[in-house]
Amino acid sequence: MLNVTLDSLGLETVRGDESFVSRVQDMPVSKEEFFDLTKMAKYVGVTEQFKDVINTFHTPEGETPAGFKRELVMEKDGVVKVDLVRDISYDKNGILRPTNVLFSADSANPYEVEPISPLISNLTCNPGIIYDLFINNPKANVGNKYKNRDEVMAEIGRVLGPGCDISVELNNPFEQDFNKILEEAEKFREMFSKYRVVIKVPHTGAVTPQNVTQLLSGNKKLDKRPDQVGTEDALRGHNLALKLHEHGFRVNFTLMFEPFQTMLAMQARPYFINTFLRHRLLQSQNIKKYVDMYEVSKDNKILETLKDYFISCDYYTEADRDMALGDVLAFGKDLLKYRHFEDEQGQDGLDGMRHNLRVLKNSNLKDTRLIVCSMEGPYNYPDIDKLLTEPEFQDMNHKVVITAEPNYLARFTSTNQVISYQRRFMNAANGQS
Repeated sequence: MLNVTLDSLGLETVRGDESFVSRVQDMPVSKEEFFDLTKMAKYVGVTEQFKDVINTFHTPEGETPAGFKRELVMEKDGVVKVDLVRDISYDKNGILRPTNVLFSADSANPYEVEPISPLISNLTCNPGIIYDLFINNPKANVGNKYKNRDEVMAEIGRVLGPGCDISVELNNPFEQDFNKILEEAEKFREMFSKYRVVIKVPHTGAVTPQNVTQLLSGNKKLDKRPDQVGTEDALRGHNLALKLHEHGFRVNFTLMFEPFQTMLAMQARPYFINTFLRHRLLQSQNIKKYVDMYEVSKDNKILETLKDYFISCDYYTEADRDMALGDVLAFGKDLLKYRHFEDEQGQDGLDGMRHNLRVLKNSNLKDTRLIVCSMEGPYNYPDIDKLLTEPEFQDMNHKVVITAEPNYLARFTSTNQVISYQRRFMNAANGQS
């Protein structure tokens, strides 16, 4: 098979672009592009964005950085230019990453991000991860080296390099002055560059700027159920995400737990949508346990316990303690049915992921990807791994980013036979020496 490169065209380089063009002379050119360009092109150069990317990341000579796709742009007067377009599917020098599925770290700990950094294309974090799990955790933030969010995120950016997007969540999505939110986002754009920064905007639901303080004091429970929402308040996150998009930011629209959130979320044109797994799956397992126990025993005490469980998980509020037990049972059964928890579409807790991939397949947002997040236990990741080999979803692998704590992903590099074989190999090598 004939390999055709940009250099094969024999084009004269645009004056002043020589050092930039030299980085992409080996860029593959399709046969169709080759024949078209031999007819139309006389000169080759690079776009202003190409130059900006190279200079922003201080890219070594002869290379283009990871996280960018090389594209040809035909301009007037026979000039074809090479552009660098942000795409985390690509490693350095325009080479695709090993798999269509991408991996991400769910962490703000530079020490645990370091060993996984060459293998990932994204990092996602939130205030809980930044403050609770790292800055204010003396076991993680050794010697209290990092004092604030800016210090931590700047170091994360250095560790990850240009090939990784960095999703950082707003400290206060309930801030009513959009200019203050924009100022926060701009600060991160300056820190990470416009090419890497992704702003995380959460769904707000029944939480509002007026009642959010209920989550910070007393029993820290909201006095509204998830379905007791005002239109403007419930869509606050959507409008904030859309507004940031209109200001040129890519948005990770987060806190997506149920499939019915997805279609509306996509109206905000997010760069990332999400499927959260861990807590929803655990809650489904507990709900099914209580429903099954009641069906066997018909003991109303079990339904009282189920009601308490719904209150503890914010399905219900304290004001719902007098709710009829029949309604509690019906609600539990409806949840299990919607989540396909008793059939093959949802027994593994991945009904939401399946749904979201189907929505993405039929969407008009070509750059939007699905982050699958919030995992624990021995089965979440292996079940995802299996799902992505199913024929229905193989053509959607390029839309998937799997994110978890680095140590959770690391556990799936190891098996019992690794230990068994290493025992054999190391004893053999020890005997030889």
